[in-house]
Amino acid sequence: MASAPSDPSPRGSGVPDAPPVALKILVAGGFGVGKTTLVGAVSEIRPLRTEEMLTEAGRPVDDLTGVEGKSTTTVAMDFGRIDIRAGLAVYLFGTPGQDRFWFVWDELAVGALGAVILADTRRLEDCFPSVDFFERRGIPFVVAVNCFDGTPRHPVEEVRAALDLGPAVPVTLCDARRREDGKELLVTLVEHARDTWAAARPHPAPAEV
Repeated sequence: MASAPSDPSPRGSGVPDAPPVALKILVAGGFGVGKTTLVGAVSEIRPLRTEEMLTEAGRPVDDLTGVEGKSTTTVAMDFGRIDIRAGLAVYLFGTPGQDRFWFVWDELAVGALGAVILADTRRLEDCFPSVDFFERRGIPFVVAVNCFDGTPRHPVEEVRAALDLGPAVPVTLCDARRREDGKELLVTLVEHARDTWAAARPHPAPAEV
């Protein structure tokens, strides 16, 4: 007697499982703005970090104004992961903040769905390189002001004007230490990226009557 064909689906539906999907999101911004903290707060795995101690030799290069208590720096990337459901995961890549490590950014940006740019109102000018990087490459991004303890709060529209951002770019306030804030940021970015890519997709020409 002939045997029945094997079922490619473990659930017996007769339909093969869809291939796993991973969304790649970058967390960018200036030196000491909270990128490592944000990735660590939202990741469901122990985040991979490439931090090294700041040294005296680096003091002439690294501007510690506003973050004088910082003792470490990311030299390659931070990596975290969130599992949304079976077969769908979000990979988070935190970029290094110092100028001398920006050569890593091009590699990290390949295949990225979008980016979260963290901002510190004490050093808002540090955001400009990140904004310029993603605008030039057409990668959707949101700007999140990390509300450090003791820093003055500014309305998001003032931040938008200071960074010369268009009305379509989401700007929000957050605490990078709070997991819920990080999750809301990622949802905002994914929705913004979806709308941006949909608007950029060519529409079919209307059929002639």
